[in-house]
Parts: sequence; C-alpha cells; structure tokens
Amino acid sequence: MSSLTDLPDTESPDKRTSSRIDRVLSLIERAGNALPNPIVLFTALFVLLAVISTALALADVTVTVPGTDDTKAITGLFTGEGVRWLTENLVTNFATFPPIAAVLLMIMAVGVAEKAGLLETVMRATLARAPRALLPYLVALVACQAHMISDVASIVLPPLAAVVFKSAGRHPVAGLIGGFACVGAGYAAGFTIGSLDALYIGITQQAASVLPAAQDLDLNLLINYFFTASSSLVLGLLGGFLISRVLEPRLGTYESSADEPESEDLTLTPVQRRGLLLTALVVVLYAGAVLSLWLPDGAPLRGEGGALVPSPLLTGIVPVLFGAFLLAGLTYGFTVKSLTGSEGVVGAMSDSVKNMSGYIVLMFVAAQVIALFNWSNVGVLLAVKAAAGLDAIGLTGFWALVAFVLLVACLNLFIVSGSALWSLVGPVFVPAFMLLGMSPALSQAAFRIGDSATGIITPMNPYVFLLLALLRRYEPEARLGTLVSRLAIFTVPFLVVWLAILGIFYGFDLPLGPGAHISLK
Repeated sequence: MSSLTDLPDTESPDKRTSSRIDRVLSLIERAGNALPNPIVLFTALFVLLAVISTALALADVTVTVPGTDDTKAITGLFTGEGVRWLTENLVTNFATFPPIAAVLLMIMAVGVAEKAGLLETVMRATLARAPRALLPYLVALVACQAHMISDVASIVLPPLAAVVFKSAGRHPVAGLIGGFACVGAGYAAGFTIGSLDALYIGITQQAASVLPAAQDLDLNLLINYFFTASSSLVLGLLGGFLISRVLEPRLGTYESSADEPESEDLTLTPVQRRGLLLTALVVVLYAGAVLSLWLPDGAPLRGEGGALVPSPLLTGIVPVLFGAFLLAGLTYGFTVKSLTGSEGVVGAMSDSVKNMSGYIVLMFVAAQVIALFNWSNVGVLLAVKAAAGLDAIGLTGFWALVAFVLLVACLNLFIVSGSALWSLVGPVFVPAFMLLGMSPALSQAAFRIGDSATGIITPMNPYVFLLLALLRRYEPEARLGTLVSRLAIFTVPFLVVWLAILGIFYGFDLPLGPGAHISLK
C-alpha cells in the first residue's frame, strides 16, 4: 500500500490539502445538485425563451446582421404565428435535428465492436507488452483516443492501466488515476472518430445556420480532425510526463497488500490474436475500397469539379465510419465467437441504443430550444449583442477564444454533459464568433478544450466516484479530496497546453480539418 495512507492525519500535508479540497468539492457538489436535471433545465430555458421572444416581438424589436442589409424582426412563440409554427414543427424540429441520427448510427456500430470484445482487446494488445519506461506515455496516448468508445473508456481503461502498471513493477495507482485523468482531460482530442464528433457537429451546424454566412460553409464531421489528431499526440506526451514525473513520485513506494485484486493475465489468446489480424485485414481492405471511390479522377465520391474537399465522402463520413466499425466488430466477434448469429448482433445494437435513452430525451428538448432560437431570431440578436460586447471591451481574436474556453471550463464543473453544455452555449457563441470573423470549426475546437479539461475534478462526474471505489482497493482510506487533488495535477497543464496548440493553429492560420479554416472564407 502507498505510504501516503500510513501518515498520521495531523501531520500529512496531502491530507490537509485533501480537507481543503473536500470543502471546495462540497461547495461545487451542492451548487451542482441545486441545478435541475439537464432535461428540466432545457425545458425551463424553452419557456424563458418563449416569454422573451414574445415580449421582444410585441416591442417590435429588430436586428440587423452586421455587414449585410438583412434586418430580421423578432417573432414570439406566444402569438398566433408562434403557436402555428410550434404545432407544425414540433416533430420536425426533433426528427431533423442533426446530432440524433448521426450519434445513434455511430453508437450502434461501436456497440457491436464493444460487445464483441474488440475494443478492450485492442487496449490490452496495445498496453500489455509496452516497455516499462514507455508505459505511462502509451497509457496516456491510448486514453486520449478513448472518446471513440464513449463513456465506456472511463470504466475500462483505468483499471486495465492499473493492472498493466502493477505487472510492470510500477505503482498501480499511477496507472489507475493517470489513465482516468487522460481519458477525461483529453476526451475531445484524438485521431480516432466517434459519436462525440457527430454530436458536436450536429449542434454546430444548427447554431451556425442562423447567419447567412453559414450557407457557404462545408461543415462536416472532420472539421476539427487536424486539430484533435495533433492535440492527442501532444497531450499523450504531456499525460505520460505527468504520470511518470509528477503523479507517481508523489505516491511513494508501492507495497501490495493481501486484500488487493489479483493481477490478471493480459496475454492475448491465439484466437484473440487471430481475430485482431483478420479484423485489421478487413478494415484495411474496406479503407482501400473507400479510397478507391474517392481519390482517382472521376471517382464517384469526389466533389463538384473533381474536388477532394469538399466532397460526398466528407459529407457522408458518418455512414462510412459506421461501416468500418460494424465490419470490424462483426469480423472479430464471429472469429472469437463472442457474437453468435444475427440475434447477438441485433442485441448488441439494441443495447447500445437503450443506453442512449436519456440522451434522446435531452436532444428532443434541446432541438426545440435551438429551433426556437433560430425561428424567433433571438439567437441572431444574442449573437450580435455578444459580438458587439466583446468588441467593445477589446476582447476579440484569440483572447476571445481563451475567455470562451475558461467560461466553458467553469460551466463544465456543474454541467458535465457535453451535449447539454454545447446545446446551451453553442447557439450564442458560434454565430457571435462568426460575426467576429471566426469559423464555426474554430468555436467548436475551443469548446472541446473547456469541455474536457475540468470534467475530471468535479463531483458532478459520476465516474469520479467509480474511480474512488477502484482506488480504495489499493488505498482503503482514500477520500474524494485525495483523489481530486491527484487528478488536478492534469487539469491546468492540459488546459494550458491545449490552448497553446489552438494558439499555434490560430497564429499560423492552419486548417483545423479538411476544408475547415480559422476564419470565415
């Protein structure tokens, strides 16, 4: 057991720090618990927006989009026109809300790969034979890709990292906490694509659509890919350094105890190895087939005039990724016999969608809020006022993005749902930054940073308490403050370094993804 838990309470600096952090966390927890469920919160926001839009409509308020002659009148929901609009569009608002279909499609395919055991096997194959010195960096790098498998990563990777660290003669708590920290603080990074990307882009498209400039933009799933891919490599190195040089030395000498979980054998069976090889072969052949429909001159997936970007491939990247995940999951599952017949496949898809029931309800309400923002023109009014306010105080350009990231990071302490938070701030800040000359891709990239960095240190994150339970297997006396004080090691460095990466993209006007520029072009 770590020497940390053997120190007397009255003399341990870590425990005194823990007590102070406990008080701060209690305050955050009370404030967060005072907030209603996100669904109730958005319902209240819808009602508030309905009242405000009606009052502004009765006052004949109009808004002019800067740089255009387009003057829009505010329309109110509690009017005859508003009642007709809501009656005719309530279902349509939900059915056509971009994140819904894309997220569910990705979740079904990832669900098959998860049920087949492919995702955990890939993690085991990646980490099991890693050299001792490189292990922290490899854990961090894998963790920064983990959003591909959604919240499952917060459950699977930390205990697996602890086992790998222990088998390598390193402190298992360093693997446990470091793995969790890098999954959360780097959650929206990665050179992998998953349902999170589909969720973000759907809301971004809706938020940007209130301005005429959005009609000339190609907003697709990959608009942040260059940024997230490069970020994940840098954050992986940073995470490995923090695990190895900061976290692990603070834990003291590791001594195992009799009541700890036994080490498990991470070696892959011959069947698992064969499954991975066949899966890799199928995915490579699939990727080759897709590229053959995109790269050659005259290929059907090329864009207008033979352009590679924009093109139908990027616009339709969700079904392409769906096919990749589904083929991979089926190949591995049938090879290792973790999937048997069509019933097993259908069951895996069904279970994955069942777990998204809360998300679907939230998106129904969020879709109505964003649709009302757009229809009433209150969204345009707020965006114009926000842009004018930022410009008036001189907070424009990159420093406006920094302020936005810090705002999101603070809100993330209380609203840990990324979909809820982006639905809340996106409709205001995406068009506001567009009016300041910044692309929706840049706003979304900035949001990713704030939405990730602080999620690991808030008691509103249910996975923090799961991690505490896992930590107590190694340190029975560990408290929430002790855990969060260790997780906090990662928050500020990840926030600062990730902002620096965004600053490099901004300063050198580098594309954030295929066809996604920093400014409106």
